[in-house]
Formats: sequence, structure tokens, C-alpha cells
Amino acid sequence: MRVAADARLPMRDRPSPPAPLPQAGEGRRPSPACGRGRREAPDEGKPSLFHVKHPSPDADRARALALVPVSPEAQARLAIYVDLLARWRNVTNLISAASFAAVWTRHVADSAQLPPLAPDARRWVDLGSGAGFPGMVIAILLADVAGARVHCIDSDRRKCAFLREVARATGAPAEVHAERVEAIAPESLLPVDAVVARAFAPLPRLVELANVWIMHGAVGVFPRGRSAETQLEALPAAADLTIDILASKLDPEAAILRVRSRLKACS
Repeated sequence: MRVAADARLPMRDRPSPPAPLPQAGEGRRPSPACGRGRREAPDEGKPSLFHVKHPSPDADRARALALVPVSPEAQARLAIYVDLLARWRNVTNLISAASFAAVWTRHVADSAQLPPLAPDARRWVDLGSGAGFPGMVIAILLADVAGARVHCIDSDRRKCAFLREVARATGAPAEVHAERVEAIAPESLLPVDAVVARAFAPLPRLVELANVWIMHGAVGVFPRGRSAETQLEALPAAADLTIDILASKLDPEAAILRVRSRLKACS
């Protein structure tokens, strides 16, 4: 397994951040088996949007779109999505009130930053979609792309009903599967260009579930929060994977893992 990251801004040299909100993933510090790394860091001194007082809804939206700009058409579709989320969230337990207060920065923008990490991907699989982050956001951003398809998989049928309503209302090319991820035959969804998951499972289990798609050439795009680098120790040292550690645009201490098959890349 080869791990690439950029050490221009080592974690130990950064000022102590404010108390963090929960981030996806848990883990330990990586062992030497994971190799030396290079971490691509965000702008030095840039505060995390997850650690400020919640702004007004309009300010939250403006800040999110400044960080991760999208087209006017995508903005309109995302606004429909957020409005539906506001109306459905109490009925289906989609998202907490505290989290919804910063939904544009904490969830919409955090999801919208992912497609550029797999810029040629049109067919995505989202494992454990929940309220649709990031899969439904990605589908909305791909709404005008020919051949786009995002498979959103979640075992909660109420959440799946919500996702189908969002897809209908926004025209997003999302296909919703009300199943456990383990119950889906991976080959049935091929071809797949990218697989994504946010706060879904421990990293070894996540890579195991995504492995068939990755071995067929898909890119894994996995936000793993502040403990991203430490989670790599749990992966088998002999895994035939290339892993890039990329900086999150929203939190200078958080990272996203981009996982590819080394064998596929060399073929």
C-alpha cells in the first residue's frame, strides 16, 4: 500500500484548534507499514467552518457557496433539497437540529467538494446514504451530465423515501436502493467510476465493501475527518492500493482519502 500526503504543514506545528465537532471515522496513528506520507494542506491559518458559531441560514449558504462554488442551476436544485430536508427531518430523523443549523457548510459544501477529486467520474456509488450526504449532493451536481448515475444505498426505508422525493423534485440522476450495503451484489452496479461514503464504517470495513468497484477501476473518495492519517494503520500493509491524503476545504485539520487500485493503475 502506498500512501501519499504533503507535510508542508505538520499537525504538530499547527496552533491548537477549538474543540471539534464529531468527524467521521476513528483510528490510531499509522505504523511504518503505511509508508511515508505527503499531506496536501489547506491555507495556513484558515479557520474551520465546523468550529464557528452557527451563522444565519443565508450567511451559512453564502459561505458554503463561496468555499465550493457551483452553477446557478445547481444552487437552485440544492436549495430545493435543503427545503425538503427541513420539512422531512423531524419525521424521518434525517438530521439533528444542531446539524441542520449549518447544513450548507457542514453537509452541502462538505459533500460538494468531493466530485472534483474524481473529475471524470459519472457513475457513483454512495454507501450508507442516510439523508443524502454526499450521494444526493453529487447527483444534483451531475444533473446536467450525460450518462450520470449515482446509486444511493441505505437500509432505512424512510430515508430512502426521502431520497426518492429529492431526486424527483430536483431531477437528480439518483437511483435509490433500500437495502443493506452487504446485500447489494457489487457487480450488478458496474460500471462504476467512483465510490463514496461519509461517516459509514471503519476504514478497513469500508475498503472491503468498496473493493470490487475499486479493483474494477473506480476511485474511492472517503472523507475521514481529523483522524484520517491515523486510521491507515488498520489497513493491511500488503493492500494493493494507492491512497492520497487530501485536505478538506472546510476544516484544515480534516482530510479526505482518495483510494485507487495500484494494479489497475499499472494495467
